[in-house]
Amino acid sequence: MPVYDFNSPQPGHQGAEPTYSIFCSSEHSASAEKPILVLDNSRRKWEHHAVGRFTNPIKRTSFEFDVQGGVQNADILLIDARFVSLLKWLGENHINVRLSGINDEDGYKVYRIREIAFGGVGKLSADDGFLQFMIERLLASDAPEDPESVPDEDEEDPEGDDMKLTSLQSITDFLNCAGKTLPDNIRLWARRNLAVAHSQEVTAEERHHAQRALSIMLNIQWKNNYFEAIDPAEARRILDEELYGMEKVKQRIIETIIQINRTHTLPAYGLLLAGPAGTGKSQVAYAVARILRLPWTTLDMSSISDPEQLTGSSRIYSNAKPGIIMEAFSNAGTSNLVFIINELDKANAGKGSGNPADVLLTLLDNLGFTDNYIECTIPTVGVYPIATANDKSQISAPLMSRFAVIDIPDYTPEEKKTIFMQFSLPKVLKRMGMQENECIITDEGLDAVIRKYEGTSGIRNLEQAAEHIAANALYQIEVHHVKSVTYTAEMINNLID
Repeated sequence: MPVYDFNSPQPGHQGAEPTYSIFCSSEHSASAEKPILVLDNSRRKWEHHAVGRFTNPIKRTSFEFDVQGGVQNADILLIDARFVSLLKWLGENHINVRLSGINDEDGYKVYRIREIAFGGVGKLSADDGFLQFMIERLLASDAPEDPESVPDEDEEDPEGDDMKLTSLQSITDFLNCAGKTLPDNIRLWARRNLAVAHSQEVTAEERHHAQRALSIMLNIQWKNNYFEAIDPAEARRILDEELYGMEKVKQRIIETIIQINRTHTLPAYGLLLAGPAGTGKSQVAYAVARILRLPWTTLDMSSISDPEQLTGSSRIYSNAKPGIIMEAFSNAGTSNLVFIINELDKANAGKGSGNPADVLLTLLDNLGFTDNYIECTIPTVGVYPIATANDKSQISAPLMSRFAVIDIPDYTPEEKKTIFMQFSLPKVLKRMGMQENECIITDEGLDAVIRKYEGTSGIRNLEQAAEHIAANALYQIEVHHVKSVTYTAEMINNLID
């Protein structure tokens, strides 16, 4: 998928003598080589940092430079398709800006636009960091699918990422500037809800819910389903960090997700990690999220008994709120994320008005998810589900069919010894600020530790044992002033019940 197509501009908007063409870009930063727009410099070379204002590029496709002796215009030649609506908004509201750009034979290539605090109309949202926020959001967006229909350098930029769209003014301006970088259904939904938020023909409560829903939806970065290739060697390194041994499991995981390298889309099936408690299923899920370079969120199905917890409540109720799934999108700030669904085998244990498993099916089918509070279909093509389960026989056939199942076996006694001595105990000692020679376990002592938990699965008990042993050693060092403690089998048997 090309991310920058500067040499293949699209036709510009139809208007009075349009001067510019549109080019498509999905670059996440701007530079002189990958500019936001290009201005004509055939009559004059413009300053590296220049001040002025845009005219409405739908009507007059130019920028008015404030120069010594007055104002001079320069036609806009090219615009990144993502920024057409923003430039129109800047022009319509006569907002003074400072450009940073470079002159070359193709024109004055602008790679930075900043608002300046004098002149023009005092737009509320333009005064609180909105412009920088908007530019960062647009740079993080993908090029519109239909670009033809898109209605000084050493200074530090404002922290636009910290801004949230909450006021109706900032929400309105965002919609005007975002244009077709928003999915069509969300853009139309937002316009309808904005009308409700402004309406005096509905109750104050309805206006409040509409504004709250708008703030939630528009603070999420809605991305497309294009994903960068993964590095198999890096993927293996990450899995090795989180999971000892289990070579077949690691191989199967990489084989499943490496499809991205050819399709540049997420695999058709999520991952279901099934096995005894304590075998590292959750750690594997977090590792896969790292490999995919996506944020992650968790759904704990053992604590969800009512589907409304997932889907939210209708706005007809005064205490209405979005569901857990919508809150996960909101907290992540992006539509592309990993959903880690813990204890999927308990998803059928619904009570009351429905079954949570049925809600999960709508999320997993990638056909879109609807939250009762938001009342809009949420695109889920960027969601990758990873589920864990202790007993896969308790999972319904429809749910099972949405996953590639990977069985996580329990560790052998020898593997548990290695994990205890090379991972669990060193990690605890480091956290407590202890040296390895302050807490020593003999071979017989290690055998005793393993025997204590030979009837249990996983390594959680071993991690707790490491915590207990290290704490006891630290106590003896601090209280009895010994230099180190060496644990024999007898000492282990006396220490651990």
